[in-house]
Amino acid sequence: MFFVTDKIVFAMAMLRCISASIELSAAFFMLKYGKVETALKINALLALVGPSVMILVMTLGLVGLAGKVSLSKLGIIFAGVALIFYGISRP
Repeated sequence: MFFVTDKIVFAMAMLRCISASIELSAAFFMLKYGKVETALKINALLALVGPSVMILVMTLGLVGLAGKVSLSKLGIIFAGVALIFYGISRP
């Protein structure tokens, strides 16, 4: 199917697959329980999963780029990630 030579790319993809599995399982649990209150509780738990996976995948990607990208460009990438979180956290 796919032939991946880079272990970091494989790890990033696997984290995303695990995240997708968690999201799909949560959707099925929402349908199983069929109550708005329970669905909101499940959704609240998912609010922890999404950002955590993003941080882990981004960290893996930056580790993979560490030897290939200059320090100034790495700083710009970190600043970009920080701005994403700043933008999300402000109303």
